[in-house]
Amino acid sequence: MIRRRVVVHGQVQGVFFRASCVQEARRVGAAGWVANRPDGTVEAVVEGDEATVEHMLAWCQEGPTRARVSQVDVAEEPAEGLSGFEQR
Repeated sequence: MIRRRVVVHGQVQGVFFRASCVQEARRVGAAGWVANRPDGTVEAVVEGDEATVEHMLAWCQEGPTRARVSQVDVAEEPAEGLSGFEQR
């Protein structure tokens, strides 16, 4: 089990980024959460096996159709054993 904290920059609010992220995370079995930040970025915490987390990191590079991702910052964190994936 690994955990990554992701901050996604660009046109990522108001384009269903969070809802699409929840849908994709649940589809692949990732745990964690996603939230809008006041500065216009989207932050997510993703936990799971390495392949699942890497899939979600790759998904965040593109996001949903209407998103325009300009940068993705990724930080390693100790896993907490989260379950489910939610939008905050």
